[in-house]
Amino acid sequence: MSRQRRSDGGGTPNFQPGAWLAGTGPESDIAICTRARLARNLQGFPFSPRLNEDESERLYGYIVERMQQQGLPERLHVLDLEPIEDLERSMLVERHLISRELAASQRHTGVAVDADEAVAIMINEEDHLRVQVFGSGLQPDDVWRRIEQLDDALMQRLPMAWSEEFGFLTSCPTNTGTGLRLSVMLHLPGLVWAEEIDKATNVAQKIHLAVRGLYGEGSRALGDFYQVSNQITLGRDETQIREDVMLAVSRIVQWERDVRDALLRAKARVRTLDRVHRALGTLERAQILTSEEALGCLSALRFGVHTGLVDGFDADAINRALLLSQPAHLQRYTRQVLSPEERDQRRAQLLRELLGCAP
Repeated sequence: MSRQRRSDGGGTPNFQPGAWLAGTGPESDIAICTRARLARNLQGFPFSPRLNEDESERLYGYIVERMQQQGLPERLHVLDLEPIEDLERSMLVERHLISRELAASQRHTGVAVDADEAVAIMINEEDHLRVQVFGSGLQPDDVWRRIEQLDDALMQRLPMAWSEEFGFLTSCPTNTGTGLRLSVMLHLPGLVWAEEIDKATNVAQKIHLAVRGLYGEGSRALGDFYQVSNQITLGRDETQIREDVMLAVSRIVQWERDVRDALLRAKARVRTLDRVHRALGTLERAQILTSEEALGCLSALRFGVHTGLVDGFDADAINRALLLSQPAHLQRYTRQVLSPEERDQRRAQLLRELLGCAP
């Protein structure tokens, strides 16, 4: 099916996806992004959950002052979250720049972000610092090199809590040691449709990896998106962690490719075509779409584009639609505060506009 994409009415550059959803890099049809995250704490301060109000303020100010000194390898803008309204915080969560826990925190919190949204440092989350670097597609080595340089620069400015016996000290014992969580977000509709996703999840869990949903710990796998990451940080160095994660991710990516090939052959092809075109029909005609329904339909359409089952759709447009269909982005984009029912109606309309579907 071929069609001409329409103009979306002109959003601002702020509504473009960040590095995590750029749609570039190795294996980007399946591997959405690679993220490295370091948990770090400062000497002389209690862990974040035990900070009182004065300590929280003092810690925040100290970190921001040191981070704004010249010489960091990244140009960062610090956003103080204290005066930010809930909708803006939710947008940052949807962009994967902050966690849901940071968005809901009553402590003095903030986030330092670079222009491309490839770097985001959460301040005063569960740990004093959660340093994150994102890379589109499957590129663990590039992401690790970038975060290692940033970590070295931060340690020159801030006295990190460190133990010769345990490594970096963290609020939660599961992060003690390297403090490194390496994760890859994967789009796995083939494994879901072939009912093999539980097998793939078990493969990862047997080698002590975590498999989580779209927004990490505690979230569901909406839109067939899954995050695979290491669970163990103590007793394993950064190289071992990268090898563990990449071993599992490489297997799952190849598994997804094999399943996709099977879904495009013989009798299975008809069912797959039907599934993709039913999703497309919903996007074209539905007058009401929940976030979950929208993600499911866009997931199927993304599968169809990358496997050649449908044409006339731009993969970048689909990625943008994935972001703008989320509740906070939808309301900010439309410049309206909407009830859940109004959001579902406006979401259906917006997706038709973004994707150039029939009115």
